[in-house]
Amino acid sequence: MAEIKTASSPSTQPTEPGSARKRRLLRPMILMIGVVVVIVLIIGGVKFIQISKLIAQSKAPQPPAVVTTINAQFADWQPSVSAVGSMKAVRGVDVTAEVGGIVRSIGFKPGRNVSAGDLLVQLNADADVAQLHSLEATASLAATVLRRDKAQLRVNAVSQAQVDADDADLKAKRAAAEQQRAMVAKKTIRAPFAGRIGITSVNPGQYLNPGNKIATLQTFDPIYIDFTVPQAQLEAIATGQAVSVTADGLPKQTFVGKVSAIDAKFDPATRNVTVEATIGNPAQKLMPGMFARAVVESGATQHYLTVPQTAVTYNPYGTTVFILVNKKNAQGKDVLTAQQTFIHTGPTRGDQVAILSGIKKGDVVVTSGQMKLKNGSPVKVDNRNVPLNAVSPTPQEK
Repeated sequence: MAEIKTASSPSTQPTEPGSARKRRLLRPMILMIGVVVVIVLIIGGVKFIQISKLIAQSKAPQPPAVVTTINAQFADWQPSVSAVGSMKAVRGVDVTAEVGGIVRSIGFKPGRNVSAGDLLVQLNADADVAQLHSLEATASLAATVLRRDKAQLRVNAVSQAQVDADDADLKAKRAAAEQQRAMVAKKTIRAPFAGRIGITSVNPGQYLNPGNKIATLQTFDPIYIDFTVPQAQLEAIATGQAVSVTADGLPKQTFVGKVSAIDAKFDPATRNVTVEATIGNPAQKLMPGMFARAVVESGATQHYLTVPQTAVTYNPYGTTVFILVNKKNAQGKDVLTAQQTFIHTGPTRGDQVAILSGIKKGDVVVTSGQMKLKNGSPVKVDNRNVPLNAVSPTPQEK
């Protein structure tokens, strides 16, 4: 019996409901959102804790800043012009030989004082002395001939022309002798003035050429200082003004003198003029060529309120200082605080500056530690190491 095959319809698969499918798709998204929320909460919690700590720290009382102070006081200021210059001898020369010759002897000790006319060097002059004697003998013979011819002229034995010729010959021979005598004198080299003679490299037996240096001769007392001042300060300089001089290597020593001369022209390159002052130097401690500082007193004494320059802060919006005042805190206690004050400054000298307005005598002015201050900052004063406040400071090398 033949099998009868009937066409079967395609098998039907069970379908997933739509709501279940949506829930399956939303589940990962919800999980991801939950993770993000947790992370955000953790970060927010950490930031909240950090901000809370900062707020707590800002509310906590800060320790007072440590500063140094000084009481502003009036001081007398002598207006002055300061400059640096070089010491120069009033009289100073390099002693040289005018004529050549062999050195026979040296009559000085280097570094010692000599008087005007003291023998410095004796050159060999034997040949020159012999020549001088010969010329002197010739001049003596010419004088004898002149006397004889004058006697013969009185009896008309010779003519007047002969006597005139004899007279001219005598003068010529005497002049030749004088010239040779001067040559002999040049072989004896003497100090042209009193002073200190320097080191020499000349030795006995050495030949000196004309112009060769023997030694340096300098006069130390008094002594000059030459310094330059700018054109703007020339009006403050006049001859006769007092000058104070200090020099490196001579600490705590001040030499005084007066302005003796002002140059006749300015240097066109620098617009400075050279001023010369004469300084007393009885101990001869100042020496030519030394570097020195000159202070010229000019004008009447001024009275200024003075503080150290370290106390002043220069800003684009003005010049200020901090002064200390007592203020009550939240608990009603007096607390030393800093108050910023605008000021007008005047001239400076050394480590000091003059205050023309802004503070008054007796104000407690902060001299160091201002960088950490603002208005109302509590402070603590510690004056064990205060800034320098010298009128004429000098560099300190340690």
